[in-house]
Amino acid sequence: MRLSPTGALRHSGNLFAMALDVVRTMPRRPFQAREFIQQAWFVASVTILPTALVSIPFGAVIALQIGSLTRQLGAQSFSGAASVLAVLREASPIVTALLIAGAGGTAICADLGARKIREEIDAMQVLGIDPIHRLVVPRVLASMVVAVLLNGLVSVVGVAGGYFFNVVLQNGTPGAYLASFTTLAQLSDLWAAEVKALVFGAIAAIVASYKGLTAKGGPKGVGDAVNQSVVITFMLLFLTNFVMTAVYFQVVPQRG
Repeated sequence: MRLSPTGALRHSGNLFAMALDVVRTMPRRPFQAREFIQQAWFVASVTILPTALVSIPFGAVIALQIGSLTRQLGAQSFSGAASVLAVLREASPIVTALLIAGAGGTAICADLGARKIREEIDAMQVLGIDPIHRLVVPRVLASMVVAVLLNGLVSVVGVAGGYFFNVVLQNGTPGAYLASFTTLAQLSDLWAAEVKALVFGAIAAIVASYKGLTAKGGPKGVGDAVNQSVVITFMLLFLTNFVMTAVYFQVVPQRG
């Protein structure tokens, strides 16, 4: 699909406007608790297993690379601290975001896109029902909650995988690996990762909902909207991750 600069600017503005509508609509009552629970369970069911499986090689690669580097520098005692920092600060939020966008976001976009081409969204608007309040807000909140929980899961699995590969495959010292956890890492790193996951989950759900609600052209249009939502989400996630990481290093003092 060919998109003019004005069309891209218009879509960007519409996406930002929808994000503001979602934030403004969140406190509105009645809260769609049943829809929220259903969507949270659905997103969790399609992302928990892939996230756990993907986090293992992520932790393993980080542990192997850092273990090899620290051994060359003669700083094996810091391999655990470096691995934990890499997993907590970057690997966990990124893995969570990619899985939320790739599995949960595509499902949200396909669901809303199917409703759009069946004219269910138009029927809701005719009946005076706000689709943002009824459909989008529960999905955004569900993605945010699941993203925070998945980030904790990825952190645990990634650190455990890094410990196994560093200690078992690279003959590292278990005591030194565990003792160095708190050398460089701090509790604020975990909170920063959780905030990242929260924001990434919101971005993935909002982009998926926007592309689903603006889908047109029948089933092919829904498929195109799903592909576009994944690409746009990935671009926004990496940009947001860079900004949040830069702000974090400026605000939170790092241990020496």
